[in-house]
Amino acid sequence: MGKIKEREELIKKEARENNVFIAYANMVGGQDELVFDGQSMVVGPAGKLISRAEPFKEDLLIVDIDTPAAKSGQIKAITVTDKLNGKARTPISKKEAKPLDSVAEVYQALVLGLTDYVKKNGFEKVVVGLSGGIDSSLVATIASDALGKENVTGVFMPTRYSSVESEKDASKLAESLGMQFTTISIDHIYELYLKAFDQQFAGMKRDVTEENIQARIRGNILMAFSNKFGWLVLTTGNKSEMSTGYATLYGDMAGGLAVIKDVPKTLVYKLAEYRNSLGKVIQDSVLTKEPTAELRPSQKDSDTLPPYETLDPIVKAYVEEDVGLGDIVKMGFDKNTVAKVINLIDKSEYKRRQSPPGIKITPKAFGRDRRMPITNKYM
Repeated sequence: MGKIKEREELIKKEARENNVFIAYANMVGGQDELVFDGQSMVVGPAGKLISRAEPFKEDLLIVDIDTPAAKSGQIKAITVTDKLNGKARTPISKKEAKPLDSVAEVYQALVLGLTDYVKKNGFEKVVVGLSGGIDSSLVATIASDALGKENVTGVFMPTRYSSVESEKDASKLAESLGMQFTTISIDHIYELYLKAFDQQFAGMKRDVTEENIQARIRGNILMAFSNKFGWLVLTTGNKSEMSTGYATLYGDMAGGLAVIKDVPKTLVYKLAEYRNSLGKVIQDSVLTKEPTAELRPSQKDSDTLPPYETLDPIVKAYVEEDVGLGDIVKMGFDKNTVAKVINLIDKSEYKRRQSPPGIKITPKAFGRDRRMPITNKYM
């Protein structure tokens, strides 16, 4: 995000300093985590943008340039023809595709990255576990925009802890997008798991163990759809969750592509609002309700994590900018909160190592960009 503007300024600077025209040709398309955005450009010796191609799509850019240096004899010019079929050729009209704002840029990058990952790897359809929450709603929407609504299936898998509102929000999203939607209750499967552990867990309080069982049942169901129909499973975890390990290994982390793995939670909301500005598909209730995994009664993300408005800047500083605890505290954050977040990030490396690839949209994404030792003593 923001790299496009940085690139353009670099090309303008080189053109001015060397007094030359520069034609910069950029690839378009996705390659695993990377997304090449196109936007090839031609810049003149004065550092002025002459023409720019379309963002995130293949384009053909043909440009007339005025070469005063050739007319003055400073450089050698070869004239092929200035006529076409005996008539003077009219100048090519200048084309300048408008740059996208940062949120639109990220959305288009995610759409292109998902499209190419699915199609270039031989898939046609995808399946998404819909929870009625903002993350899965955004992933399903991106998938529908990328692949077509007919190629996306959403699966809602409630237990005793799932709210009626969540099912309504998941169903309304599928209806708005026109995608396939099915509900498979997993409560009876969950009950069998609990009974199977009656003897071994006797006398012990229920904790994250029982919570994770639900997530892993859901992961199994989605992978069954993948095996049976050849669909690619899209996971729905965001960067805030992946950073702190607020995800279940072999559960909601199970899949082929983590579409928003590099997207902080606060940006998830902005992307949803941007997409709704093009045509509303995500319900207001999804945007306004407090985030929850619904794996235990009255559960909220804030029970485990700081507010995302606090968490995301700390994650950015520590992960993307390599800022240490002391300097992050100087930025105005509570020391205990920063220490807790850093500890969660450090000890969750083993989870991230087993997560699917995700589309890169920040300066430093997990995976190729940041891969720390799981086993170390320097923490």
